[in-house]
Amino acid sequence: MKRLFCAALLALTAACSREAAPPAPAYHAQDNPEALSAWGMVRADNGALALGARVEPYDLATPLFSDYALKLRTVWTPPGEAASYRDNATFDFPVGTVITKTFYYPQEGASWTGAVMQAKEEDANGAYDAQTRSMPLSGVRLLETRVLVRRETGWDALPYVWNEEQTDAVLKRAGALIPLTLVRDDGRREAFPYVAPNANQCAGCHATNATTKEIEPIGPKARHLNTASVFSSGANQLKHWEASGLLSGMPASANAAPRNAIWTDLDASLDARARAYLDINCSHCHNPSGPADTSGMNLEPDAAGPALGKCKAPIAAGGGSGGRPYGIVPGAPEQSITVFRMETTDPGKMMPELGRAVSHEEGVALIAAWIEHMQGECV
Repeated sequence: MKRLFCAALLALTAACSREAAPPAPAYHAQDNPEALSAWGMVRADNGALALGARVEPYDLATPLFSDYALKLRTVWTPPGEAASYRDNATFDFPVGTVITKTFYYPQEGASWTGAVMQAKEEDANGAYDAQTRSMPLSGVRLLETRVLVRRETGWDALPYVWNEEQTDAVLKRAGALIPLTLVRDDGRREAFPYVAPNANQCAGCHATNATTKEIEPIGPKARHLNTASVFSSGANQLKHWEASGLLSGMPASANAAPRNAIWTDLDASLDARARAYLDINCSHCHNPSGPADTSGMNLEPDAAGPALGKCKAPIAAGGGSGGRPYGIVPGAPEQSITVFRMETTDPGKMMPELGRAVSHEEGVALIAAWIEHMQGECV
């Protein structure tokens, strides 16, 4: 569905985007510009979202769910600088690196009335025109762009919210609340508050180590990037990063690097798909040193047994357990706390705690099917 939608957008507006001059990227070592355009990474110009010179778009094999928002991710490193490859951790990016993620939705009709979204996937990279290095904006409402910048003191997270005119995004440290309405495949309409996070919430999600509390990117890891690139036809994305000068020190073959499954790929095993989904959506908190370490639940790809939640009683879930006995009850998703916390939209009970206001029904169905096919029993 997403590819058809994107192709239509591209056909309508690619001609306009070809005239857009690329923004000039700029690293701000100390100040935080009020306007997103001052970074020069992405800019609305001539009906398109144009990428700056040497700014590379990228995709994740399985992306984080964010209320069905579409996303365009980019990364830029200073000229002559590259990230250092790591097998299982976030790549070691040089000072001056700027990573952005722009969130947007298709409009209902010709104007933005009520902000009804109909897309069913997280990203719409098929709309990106590699020749013009831009994404057409016809029929699109830009909501926010999140910026991660690597400074001498570490990473900083900055939230920018797009103005009503769709000409630029403005730094909003307090975040924003935007009323939207979800239209599901069967026609159900579901009003919800889209939350553009504040600076503290950005930092909270990206502080993947509860002890150091240091901010770092979540997506740019080998296992999330080791997939076919939708931006460079026929290329593996890791090899494309290497060829573009963005990455150094990776194995000679991408086959030697970790690889997560694409959660919608029916040719992959159910276990691989479910583990990839839990990894990107949950493991930045649910890991041995993460903010959710007190739960005793580890959702990284190599976790197993009780650490994964199998037959594991909750430690401090309270009402978040939904009255269910264990994190995962093999063969019984309807008795598993994990499924309940994914289904509910109660802010005090749902997981993840931030980043969503509606239930990802397709993701819930995947995890439920995975649990249903598990062997064993809890005694």
